[in-house]
Amino acid sequence: MLSEDADDSVRERAGNALLSQSIEAFVAALNGDNPPMQLFRYCGGNLLDKPVIAEALIKNPRCPVQFLTPAVKVLPTSAVQELMLDLERLSSNRGLVAALVLSPSLTADQRQQLEELLADKPAPESAFTQAVAQIDATDEQRVTLLQRLAGLRVVERVQLALKGNREERMALIRDPCKVVQRAVLQSSRITDREVETFSSMASLTDEVLRLIATSRNFRRNYTVVLNLMNNPKTPLDITLHMLTSITAPDLKKLAANRNISDTLRSAANRLQVQRTQKRE
Repeated sequence: MLSEDADDSVRERAGNALLSQSIEAFVAALNGDNPPMQLFRYCGGNLLDKPVIAEALIKNPRCPVQFLTPAVKVLPTSAVQELMLDLERLSSNRGLVAALVLSPSLTADQRQQLEELLADKPAPESAFTQAVAQIDATDEQRVTLLQRLAGLRVVERVQLALKGNREERMALIRDPCKVVQRAVLQSSRITDREVETFSSMASLTDEVLRLIATSRNFRRNYTVVLNLMNNPKTPLDITLHMLTSITAPDLKKLAANRNISDTLRSAANRLQVQRTQKRE
């Protein structure tokens, strides 16, 4: 704060004193509960060549947007990946998204999601027609929801996916944009019953099913795991990996399920035989 004092001598002495501070001290200050605006300005103007400073600025929700854009350019890969998971923040900060899309640390899939967030064009009504038709609601409620979804931009649908109700999530899980699908699964309001329903839906993309399967939180629910195993759309590498977690009675049913792939059914048969031999 003193480095911005009106008195020249005070500013000079404060500036010199700041030069003697360790980077760790600045990081600790940025991680505090309520850093002063002067700290953001100093770090954003003088220390952005330090990746740890850039990361601390990005992680602080109070950091002004004008310092976020240059900070993104020097973020380490781990911080970029972490920021990609914060869809609520990204969907409310177009400038941050525009800066992040240029990061060399992004995967092609992540860059596509960011480009979706930057798109202003609403989704066509036809994208939600089938999904809304299957929601348990009155015809009037379905029409209202369909009209509302079709008029929303991607960032607005992401916000709705994160904060909306069950009916809205049931429709948005089949949104044509991957970033909206991810937002549904990241919602703090999503219930176990909803995830169980999603995991059994063959109408979902294999990407959504993969996201469910790779979530430790969702996989703790055995019904979700079992639904994924019996869902013909679940990627084969996922189902083969989870096969050993299936109980004996369910493994027997899985081995007889003609709707799943021959490879998975054969693997279930082999595991069933192996378990039988061990018991004997």
